[in-house]
Formats: sequence, C-alpha cells, structure tokens
Amino acid sequence: MKTLFKTFIIFFVITSSNADTGNKWSFYAGMFDFSDDNKKSNLFGIQHINENLYRESFLGTLQPVTGAFITADNAGYIYTGFQIPNKSGALSFTPSFTPGLYSEGDGKDLGHVIEFKTEIQITYELSNNSEIGMSYNHISNASLGDKNPGANSYMINFIKKY
Repeated sequence: MKTLFKTFIIFFVITSSNADTGNKWSFYAGMFDFSDDNKKSNLFGIQHINENLYRESFLGTLQPVTGAFITADNAGYIYTGFQIPNKSGALSFTPSFTPGLYSEGDGKDLGHVIEFKTEIQITYELSNNSEIGMSYNHISNASLGDKNPGANSYMINFIKKY
C-alpha cells in the first residue's frame, strides 16, 4: 500500500506542476462498497482530466481521466481510462470506464489486482470553472481472479478547472 500511495503522490506532483491551462481536477469522497455491510468503508479520491487530450469519436467526446482513491481500510485503486460527458445546459451526465490496479489493504478482497471501474456521474455547473455532482461506480475484475465479488460505491464530487 505504501508503494501505491508513493506512486499517487509522484503522479500528483508531476501533473500539478503543469497546471497552466486545460486541467480539471475532481476531488471526491463517499462510501466504498456500500452494499456490503461487512466491508463498506469511507473513501477519498482525486482525478485528473486533461482537456488538451480530448478526442472526438463515434461515441462522443472522449476525455482521458487518471486518478486514485483510498479507503479508510487502506484499500486503494489507481486507474486511467476515459469518460464521455453529455451536457445539457448546466447539467452533465458522464459515463466512464477506467481499468486500474487495486490493493485491498485491510479492506475488501476483490479477487485480483487488475480491476475495472465503470461509473456514472451527474454534475451541475456552478461557474465556468467549477462543478458539483454525485457519482455511482462498480468495480469488478471481470472474472480474472478465482472470485469476483465486485464493489459498488457512491461519491460526492467537486470538479475545479485550473
């Protein structure tokens, strides 16, 4: 877990030193695996969205995302993938897919170090530079491991453009 945390700190220092334009940071907190009474845990995470790397596709605008979260039980997840925002006025509906590496710490054993996170996020634009929202995600190893219990989580999100 210490290696996971050190990697996250290095990632944060490198990307925040490049915070001139086109960078969005999402800070979030919530409940990891809320549907499992024995292993639910508080979580805190951060996600980087680089607006300079947006790509148009047949699915819509693909936005690359990279992030990490840690739970109160020292479980952690580092991920990278993409999201596809759908905006209607001040509201945005954003599905995402982010494969990553999971460390269970003292938390839930998800069955494998490689996990896949699918998420749905709804945000409200507070200003040109900030949004607030809620998200729900499911993490699963797609049966790569001997077991695949998965985890369902919900979060409150604050997104700030720098």
